Amino acid sequence: MGKGRVLVQKDAYTLILEAIEGGLYKPGDRLVESELAERLGVSRTPVREALQRLETQSMLTRDGRSLIVASLDHNQLSELYTVRTELEGLAARLAARHATEEEIRVLRGMVEDDRALLGGDPRALSKANKRFHKQIHLASHNRFLVQQLDLVHRSMALMANTSFAAEGRDEVAMAEHDQIVQAIASRDGDAAYAALRNHISKAFETRLRVDAGELRMR
Repeated sequence: MGKGRVLVQKDAYTLILEAIEGGLYKPGDRLVESELAERLGVSRTPVREALQRLETQSMLTRDGRSLIVASLDHNQLSELYTVRTELEGLAARLAARHATEEEIRVLRGMVEDDRALLGGDPRALSKANKRFHKQIHLASHNRFLVQQLDLVHRSMALMANTSFAAEGRDEVAMAEHDQIVQAIASRDGDAAYAALRNHISKAFETRLRVDAGELRMR
């Protein structure tokens, strides 16, 4: 009985988190316990506990008595990208050292497959991008780094738009992905670190320019 309850709690938490990451619930949206319970087909208790957990993780915030999806201000966004840039760069450096040949072939395959998404749905590109980065994290073969990057990427869900929605960003990003994989495949840790840091820096710059209204969104 106890084990079943833990599984339901995990399901409620995971499903709500995935809904935020998938854009179903956007920053500022109010989450109502009863509505979520009905949508997920579970009782209100696991939903309540999932919401409390998400609030503790700063994914949700209080607006009076209501819980809403949190948002990131300019300073928080800058802080997040500063941490992400360094951690992602480290993951690429370690991947160049520790990735298996099979993992490198998977990364190359991802780059090729993702080219078919160019010019399409920015959300689909964003999802493919997350898979690509996750594969690099795993290829680092450092569990503690993977855990920290999971936390960083969870917070990325609090951004209303993906940088892939900016005109022209998708093709540039795919070229950057190719450079990263080439560096990892060459076992050049310094080049992999630099290529991934540059990739994240360009994504941050694109997001800032979108926020400033300098770039058109698709």
